Amino acid sequence: MPVVTSSLSRDQERNLLTLFGHVRLHLLYKGSVHGFTAAAFHSRCDQQGPTVIVAYNAAGFVFGAYTSKDYAQSGQEVHDGEAFLYSIAPQRNKPLRVGGISGQRAFTDGGTGPNFGALVFLCEDRPLVQSVPGTCFNFQAAEMHGNDLALTEFEVYRVEELGNLLEKPWRNIQWTAEKKQQLMTSIQNYLPDLKSVNQVRVLLVGPVGAGKSSFFNSINSAFRGNMTCQAITGTAGTSVTTQYRAYTIKAGRRGANLPLILCDTMGLEENADSGLNIDDVVSILKGHTKDRYQFSTCSSILEDSPGYKKHVTLNDTIHCVAYVIDTCKVSLLSQKMLDKFTAIRKKANQLGIPQIFVMTKVDEACPLVAKDLKNVYQSVYIQKKARQLSESLGIPLSFVMPVKNYSEELELDLNTDILLFMVLEQMLNYAESFFENQIKDDQDETTGLELYRSGNHAR
Repeated sequence: MPVVTSSLSRDQERNLLTLFGHVRLHLLYKGSVHGFTAAAFHSRCDQQGPTVIVAYNAAGFVFGAYTSKDYAQSGQEVHDGEAFLYSIAPQRNKPLRVGGISGQRAFTDGGTGPNFGALVFLCEDRPLVQSVPGTCFNFQAAEMHGNDLALTEFEVYRVEELGNLLEKPWRNIQWTAEKKQQLMTSIQNYLPDLKSVNQVRVLLVGPVGAGKSSFFNSINSAFRGNMTCQAITGTAGTSVTTQYRAYTIKAGRRGANLPLILCDTMGLEENADSGLNIDDVVSILKGHTKDRYQFSTCSSILEDSPGYKKHVTLNDTIHCVAYVIDTCKVSLLSQKMLDKFTAIRKKANQLGIPQIFVMTKVDEACPLVAKDLKNVYQSVYIQKKARQLSESLGIPLSFVMPVKNYSEELELDLNTDILLFMVLEQMLNYAESFFENQIKDDQDETTGLELYRSGNHAR
């Protein structure tokens, strides 16, 4: 007997799965194989628990209905607060999801094809759909199925919960004191591959309240060995940071500076005339902005501004951009905010500057991570948010790094430090890519600085 396979494309399946939590789909019934009849449907789909209908038409729509209840041919009206209709169309980036009308049934559990009021499938035992928007569910017919009610295929899947933790972590981490020490040593001993560069400069960019300043304070605390608050933090509706700050980090209270400078900025805001100005970001990227420059929401820095640095070297430019984003708000990023990220990314790409995305507040986003930070790469929710960020901004998942900042603690935590140090190590790795792309001559005629690769130091 031939194996019955799904007709869902990989993109369609991925879009469909976004409507659920951590689940897998088990194909129960396929119309073209088992027959487009109510009897065939019920023989394979009754008493199967939560199921989702997947209907296909020639217009390219994939649409259907989900219910958490059993089909049982009871003849009763079934109420299900979790039931919904959905539609996936080529012209849409995200699936359309339609919840039920309050107080009305989800479906009628009869002996016919699936009857969700607004959508009735397998009408007259044929591959047809009856569409009556406003009955149990309300939608625009053109958005749901493109007004094409003839089906090219009809499938039903059992929706199987897989729990809140992945079977295997999507990144393997060693949560040991030895790993922490290894990361610390690697970061402290790093030397840029260009003799003209003393320290890697990383620019922190993100929305108001994302945790940019807290991220620096957390890094600083982890290397100092005690809690610090050098960068001003807060929970105001507008950016607490109003100056451009280039922070050095010491290894211990009186130790040497790390080969890394974290540059903090004013928070991004949705409106074009508030928050960090995109033109200011470009000036920072090119190294023209002096430490403690006071940002203005009315105008960007100009060449005759007191905080403008006219003559810059590779030491002054940014070598890596880190976008800091609150994990709890990944799915709430507005189009205006995404457009600002895209604009900054475009400018950074033009300058050849690598970029990384830091997801903060993972403990606030997921109770399992709050309970044990070592669950961060096994949490279904955190992985889902990382994938959402990756897809919404068009970046590889490998660019996304989840972390927890120090916010309530008075003592350092091993696992928190390991996540923080992993981000720093990745920043240095990405900055190395930037240096490798620079033109290395024995002597740069413009700056008078050596830009050749140094091969006589230990990494």
